Amino acid sequence: MRSNFAILELLLAATMTVAQMRPPQGQNPYPPPNPFPSAPPQSPNGAGNQPPSASPSNPQTPSSTTGGRKVLQAKSQDELKAYQDAMGKTDAAQVDAAASAFAAKYPSSELKASLFVRAMNLYGQASNAEKVIELGRKAITADPTNPVSLVQVGAVLVEGTRDTDMDRDQRLAEAAKDSHAAIDNVGQLMVPADATPERIAAVKASILTMAYNTLGVIDLNKKDPAGAEQQFLKAVDAGKAQPEAAVFLRLSVAQDQLKKYPEALDSANKALQYAPQGSAAQNLAKQQQERMQKLMAAGSGTAIPGSIAPATPAANPPAAQTPAQPPPAQAPPNPPH
Repeated sequence: MRSNFAILELLLAATMTVAQMRPPQGQNPYPPPNPFPSAPPQSPNGAGNQPPSASPSNPQTPSSTTGGRKVLQAKSQDELKAYQDAMGKTDAAQVDAAASAFAAKYPSSELKASLFVRAMNLYGQASNAEKVIELGRKAITADPTNPVSLVQVGAVLVEGTRDTDMDRDQRLAEAAKDSHAAIDNVGQLMVPADATPERIAAVKASILTMAYNTLGVIDLNKKDPAGAEQQFLKAVDAGKAQPEAAVFLRLSVAQDQLKKYPEALDSANKALQYAPQGSAAQNLAKQQQERMQKLMAAGSGTAIPGSIAPATPAANPPAAQTPAQPPPAQAPPNPPH
């Protein structure tokens, strides 16, 4: 199983990146470091600089508004200049090196976490999961309350973990810890002054959806379908404004394993409804739907009731990432990570 769950398509690019919150199918699935364009750090005298335009050559720093919210601040002009120089780079390895050099020179700087997150995102765009985890861990060490780096590291850890891995249990434990921390700290998301309440709510909902989804996948990996069902139900609830086919497919698999066949069929129907036409997600949802129909018909000796008849896929379903390859016939499809 291989895929990753991304943050909402409707949101704009993150700080210093043009990557979307949810990429088009076939592109890299990693979410950007912060879902809001934002203001630069304050100068040492406390007065904020005029916000530059958000472009790779003119970086901005994730920062919240005042009035009780955290504001990132450089302690010297040299620190601010070093930060801006590092943020202005567009190559992942160069930002990585610059972030490490910055952290070594300014170990107490509030800005170093943003550089690590910037490098993490660039590695994500290159689908370099190992470096995403490495830089994400550095970002979490620098700022343990950033829900975006927490939720991303958790998701990528789960995506890359296999049952045969020697450190499987440790990776799953770390992913669970990060996902729980993302949920607990979703209120710590730094937002700019012009962010609307609706937009902030959408970003928080996407983080919660992603975190609960990761926890559900962990439970499936641990052969705990009951726990997985509860986590996926939370993911469904958090993401009800923009449903994800992958979440409903995983929910159906968990309910299938619990022999909750009517519920599993309903979830498979919804997965089919929200999956893009012709996608692997749609094929997996069809397999799961057919499996549930056969099991229910065999158990009752009757046709499938109309109340749980197959759903008609939406004409223009939202984008979704590529799920795992179809499993053997008559086995519940393995949901994507």
